[in-house]
Amino acid sequence: QVQLVESGGGLVQAGGSLRLSCAASGRTFSSYAMGWFRQAPGKEREFVAAISWSGGSTYYADSVKGRFTISRDNAKNTVYLQMNSLKPEDTAVYYCAAVRYSRTVVAAQGEYDYWGQGTQVTVSS
Repeated sequence: QVQLVESGGGLVQAGGSLRLSCAASGRTFSSYAMGWFRQAPGKEREFVAAISWSGGSTYYADSVKGRFTISRDNAKNTVYLQMNSLKPEDTAVYYCAAVRYSRTVVAAQGEYDYWGQGTQVTVSS
């Protein structure tokens, strides 16, 4: 069992930056592929970014490519999402998720085994 706790959300002006963190419990964090998803009001949850177990591979949604960076520190059991050049349309609850024993990036929500509780990101215009 893995517990995921997100932090770092908040209110920021358009063009600003935020760094989200997701701390994972357990001793097998390095064997999990990780991802970030988001859900805006009235919309379905969507994929944002994913990273492989080693951090060697990453994958992004087209809407965030070039602005967001996903990374991980396996020694700290933490995955990050650096968000730059934020836009009002980035406003959403952001969730991190984990896939057990996957060595590749995973974009499909249905493949994820564990989810955090989410952190709110609000971008004002």
